[in-house]
Amino acid sequence: MTLVLGLTGPNASGKGEAATYLSRLGFRVHSLSDIVREEARAEGLPTERRYLIEVGNRLRREGGPGVLAERILERLGERDAVDSIRNPAEIEVLRRLPHFFLIGVSAPTEVRFKRSLSRARPGDPQTLSQFRRREAQENTDDPAAQQLDAALALADRRIVNHDDLEALHRALDRSITAFEADSGT
Repeated sequence: MTLVLGLTGPNASGKGEAATYLSRLGFRVHSLSDIVREEARAEGLPTERRYLIEVGNRLRREGGPGVLAERILERLGERDAVDSIRNPAEIEVLRRLPHFFLIGVSAPTEVRFKRSLSRARPGDPQTLSQFRRREAQENTDDPAAQQLDAALALADRRIVNHDDLEALHRALDRSITAFEADSGT
């Protein structure tokens, strides 16, 4: 039976680690950010975070706030995970699937900032105040923009990822077991 898990949460909360673990469990992992990256590359733009945010927001303005999720639907099969869900309209689209469950991954701001520094992605903030400003930009009430807090509030289960990877994996295992029981898979 079909099971599609969504991942949402703020930057550097551990969504990528969760997606990697789900992949090891046999889930095919897709990312709404991949849709944005594909569009940025097609337009000849760099794939740094600030450009991706601009491209994603433009796609939502032009195609509606759920456009990224609409584009990922055709790629989904029996056991999939969708990462980088950043807007409530994307969740609305994915909830049309019969066995979709949303996992919210969060962590304290200072923990996420340290993780962001350690992964050293181009364009990431270098100070805590820059990190907080970037987060404010990603939490607007503009329906065509990222609304990370609003998306996180819609999660079926929330994982506070402030511990080690094993703790994150155990929390994901518990979530999957609960979702499978709820969906009869």
